[in-house]
Amino acid sequence: MTPRKTSPPRPEWMKIRIKDQAAFREVQRQVAAGELNTVCVEAKCPNIFECWGREKTATFMIMGDICTRKCMFCNVTKGRPGFLDPREPGRVADAVAQLGLRHAVITQVNRDDLPDEGAGHFAETIHAIRERNPSCRVEVLISDLAGNWDALEVILDARPDVLAHNTECVRELYKRVRPRAIYERSMELLARAAEARGSRIKATKSGIMVGLGETEDQVIDLMRDLRDSDVDIFTVGQYLQPSPRHLPIQHYYTPEQFERLHAAAMAAGFVYAEAGPLVRSSYHAGRASDAMEALLAEPR
Repeated sequence: MTPRKTSPPRPEWMKIRIKDQAAFREVQRQVAAGELNTVCVEAKCPNIFECWGREKTATFMIMGDICTRKCMFCNVTKGRPGFLDPREPGRVADAVAQLGLRHAVITQVNRDDLPDEGAGHFAETIHAIRERNPSCRVEVLISDLAGNWDALEVILDARPDVLAHNTECVRELYKRVRPRAIYERSMELLARAAEARGSRIKATKSGIMVGLGETEDQVIDLMRDLRDSDVDIFTVGQYLQPSPRHLPIQHYYTPEQFERLHAAAMAAGFVYAEAGPLVRSSYHAGRASDAMEALLAEPR
């Protein structure tokens, strides 16, 4: 039996200090009471205590907790999803209201089993949040919708503040890391979404993981591709292997490398960028949206 590859030992800068704060426990209680899924738990996000505690933010994952894709980095369960819950949009909106969020992030499992890839359910969730929490900004982190541009229009018509879609890794690693995704399709989705900026959305966003075997030059090439698709906000963080079944870590980026990537992102022209060992796509999402709104207040 061939042994599975393991990741190198975790360096000191990747150590996570866990603090069981009261605010964290309150978000945890609300999520459980609403029978909701969060990507924070499903993806084993290292920032869960900071976001749920200090930032009092949770990224809600809708359409169930079973994904139709088999990406080699992701801890979400793969298989055949169940039926959509028509009460879910209202439950998410209630949780957003009860938590007093000013910026809500809604993501999804891939639903390639649905004709609209789940776009209608996304729109219902956005509308429900708007109805109960008109002052709350809504960020949606969507799949590539399998290239269904009519489905993209349904989501854009619901007018989220930020439309995010993660490219996840550099072009050269797509076949190994995201075998059912297409790099060019993701870039086209982001470019199409950017055309709605100013009329239906305020910003577009994308994020990647590093440490899967890419080079810094390949990451910078990806930044250029994202800017060619007119993406406003960019995040980059260290990949962490969720289990022995997933892709091993090839390399831990140092804090200095992340500083270089942040400088490169700002030089590439992004309005806002986050780069760091524990950064994830929804990390400091409200701050990124603040920066975009400040820019929109000025002539573009």
